Amino acid sequence: MIIKNTTVVSDYESVAEDTCIVIENEEIIEIGKWDEVKDRYKNHEILDGRGKCFMPGLIDCHTHTGQQLLKGLVLDAKPIIWTRIMLPFESTLDPDKMKFMAELSALEMIKSGTLGFIDAGSYFMEEACKVYEKSGLIGAVTASTMDDPSLPESVRTTTEEAVQVLDDLYDKYNGDRIKIYYSLRALNNCSDELIEKVFDHAKERETFVMSHMNEYQKEIDGIIERSGKRPYEFLESFGLLSEKFIGAHSLILSEEEIEIIKKHNIKICHCPFSNSGKAVPQTPELLKEGIAIGFGTDGAAHGGLSLWNEMKIFRSIMNIYHGVPNNIYNVMPAEDLLKMASYSGYSMLDEKGGKVEKGYKADLIGINLETAALMPTGNLLHTLIESVNACNVSDMIVRGKIVMKDREVKTLNEEEILAKAKKYMSECY
Repeated sequence: MIIKNTTVVSDYESVAEDTCIVIENEEIIEIGKWDEVKDRYKNHEILDGRGKCFMPGLIDCHTHTGQQLLKGLVLDAKPIIWTRIMLPFESTLDPDKMKFMAELSALEMIKSGTLGFIDAGSYFMEEACKVYEKSGLIGAVTASTMDDPSLPESVRTTTEEAVQVLDDLYDKYNGDRIKIYYSLRALNNCSDELIEKVFDHAKERETFVMSHMNEYQKEIDGIIERSGKRPYEFLESFGLLSEKFIGAHSLILSEEEIEIIKKHNIKICHCPFSNSGKAVPQTPELLKEGIAIGFGTDGAAHGGLSLWNEMKIFRSIMNIYHGVPNNIYNVMPAEDLLKMASYSGYSMLDEKGGKVEKGYKADLIGINLETAALMPTGNLLHTLIESVNACNVSDMIVRGKIVMKDREVKTLNEEEILAKAKKYMSECY
């Protein structure tokens, strides 16, 4: 395939116009002008890139497939929504409902330009794996892992049962595009034994562990009451942390915890819309320390699955909280936001990606630039952050295969999925 005569955002800093991208199998094999490539790749399919820009796909580093049907039910709700809304809903799930939510989630991500994702885990996740495999997306999936005996009976498990669910999911579905990660859903709902076993089993399989971390002060207080330590210090005491740990949210961090994150090269993820009602992270400081930070949506219940929205919200929060008081006009530059939304996300998927360069996987999204919202522009990188919305995403190519072309999804039946959503609304709301 050759994407012909397009604008290429090759990474989070560089833009080249009137350029061609040559793709073979799953990789980008050359980038150059049409006159340079046309005679050497005569049998390649041509994709007209005029009026578009192609750039690295976005990675949602923290989403919740199991909450896809909670849109509109969380905004303005009384805290803590995990115990009041999320957990009661997830305790009612069944395989059919999980399949339906995964279809909706995959469709929304594709239409938004989110090419990869990391799911925080729920129940019947084998059904989600099947859908995501079919969708063409890349991602990591886990199961909701807790052994708290006070949980609702439908989701209550012993330590051994919780770990076995992860082992079974890994054995059956871990692959190239869809990986299986291990997880601790919430430290306050996990015994010391479960924590140790999850890390041990993940290490044996050379895969990642993820957990919700330092999201609420009450959550932090619970760990301090339990162990005398803050959450990252608590995990550090087990001697199990490594670069294969992802701390979702990571909002309220002590200096000692930041040092632990640095020491182990831990990766963290901020979810701006969701997090804005909880705390403001020390992101500028964390980036200066070289910590890998990605963006997540926290699932559709928290404002939908558009990372374009998350970037806009995050930039505003950083400006008003860290920028204005310190007279720093560019405290969160567009380049940093794009890097977090793509390149850093790939590191959490343990993949070489986030750039449109020779030798990288052909994971690309196309943006239709010929709209009133996006033209004219004097700085395309800035306009991507300021003005692009999900509806401007025109194309998606994953591992060299077309997943969406001119807004038409090729891997899923959009009409059928939306018909199911309408039916669910009429019956359940």
